[in-house]
Amino acid sequence: MFSVFFINTWVLIAVPTDHLHVLNKIKTVFSNALFSFRRQMKVKVLSRNPDDYVRETKHDIQRVPRNYDPNLHPFEVSREYTRALNATKLERVFAKPFLASLDGHRDGVNCMAKHTKSLSTLLSGSCDGEVKIWNLTKRECVRTLQAHEGFVRGMVVRFCGTSFFTVGDDKTIKQWKMQAPGYGEEEEPLNTILGKTVFTGLDHHQKEGVFATCGQQVDIWDEQRSSPIRSFTWGVDSFSSVRFNPVETELLASCASDRSIVLYDMRESAPLKKVIMTMRSNTVCWNPMEAYHFTCSNEDYNLYTYDMRYLDQPITVHMDHVSAVLDVDYSPTGKEFVSASFDKTIRIFPKDGGHSREVYHTKRMQHVICIKWSSDNKYILSGSDEMNIRLWKANASEKLGVLAPRERAAVNYNQKLKEKFQHHPQIRRITRHRHLPKTIHHQTKELRVMREARRRKERNVRKHSKPGAVPVVSEKEKHVVTVVK
Repeated sequence: MFSVFFINTWVLIAVPTDHLHVLNKIKTVFSNALFSFRRQMKVKVLSRNPDDYVRETKHDIQRVPRNYDPNLHPFEVSREYTRALNATKLERVFAKPFLASLDGHRDGVNCMAKHTKSLSTLLSGSCDGEVKIWNLTKRECVRTLQAHEGFVRGMVVRFCGTSFFTVGDDKTIKQWKMQAPGYGEEEEPLNTILGKTVFTGLDHHQKEGVFATCGQQVDIWDEQRSSPIRSFTWGVDSFSSVRFNPVETELLASCASDRSIVLYDMRESAPLKKVIMTMRSNTVCWNPMEAYHFTCSNEDYNLYTYDMRYLDQPITVHMDHVSAVLDVDYSPTGKEFVSASFDKTIRIFPKDGGHSREVYHTKRMQHVICIKWSSDNKYILSGSDEMNIRLWKANASEKLGVLAPRERAAVNYNQKLKEKFQHHPQIRRITRHRHLPKTIHHQTKELRVMREARRRKERNVRKHSKPGAVPVVSEKEKHVVTVVK
């Protein structure tokens, strides 16, 4: 007969019942071996004494654990913060964005166009029908021509850069040579098309000899024909702006007087769809890097970025202006855009930011009618109704000219420091602060009070109504009435 004994949780032994003395010896040997094993075994445990890290009173010095790696200095963070703070302050000290004023027009500047092949060439049209071609390098006008009777409503340079088109209040579309006429030659257009109604907007295809105009309807024209090859209408009185998509070149967008933004495809016989907003949009601009995104400037002081596939609500609402936004243009990188407003300022917005990162203004500048971002991503050009075209830096504190390698390294280092500490309260306050004219400052405060009052009223109505009777409507959904397909 056998008996079973547990010597240890690891050992199980069966021995005959008449040999218990053998079992006791085995048990003693195992116990001694286990005790000596435990004495030799070391167990490492993480230990944190709160007394080493927690202050007894708020007046004690904060104890900080130190990394003894020779590559890490104990005061590295504090030193970098000081450098970031100094870099942020110096950025505001050297923020002088205004570069030059191009004067020469005898009436307000109503439209501008960038040259497709030359960075230093700019075209501008005024309210008296005059068109000027500027050399931005020399900051002087190189050519002047009387293009129309009345306003020049729109102008665009052909994709090859050899000619440009203008439309005006005299119901004509004119094509002009980019080169000035020779000695003794008269200034005459290459081609003139007489329309039935006034044209209010113009844009050219990126790759083909096709351009689009808008007025009482949106027309697609071939350069070789005197009548439109296709016309689009959707029960609208008039259109104010039309733009080709620079990526999907067959798509167009236009702003209509019935508060709608209409999308078209040149290959289709009818418009694709439109979104109707609470107030009218003035101009529209496509993102040059994202084919489906476009931004519109609105009469309700805001700008709206849409995805053309989902028009039920905008992607972003850009708020900061205190009057109607009249024009908008994207940077070549597609990461930012600039807006021109009736409140005498221009603002630079990140494409996905609700508020502007920069605001430009001068004492003499009046209502800004048109705006362009240069093709090298360095400059901004604005045309206002006091007959001036102004040249600005896109980055207000950027040093122009050739930088030495050490200067370039210092600029990059300071930029990384500012990005690292950008959310620190002191640095964020200095970065965001801008001096504004007194009228705009007061209007901004007034609009903020009105907005808070509407929100407070809506909360009170919802609180004293039946559950679900007053639904919560987001800021993006408030401005869209409906989408028509």
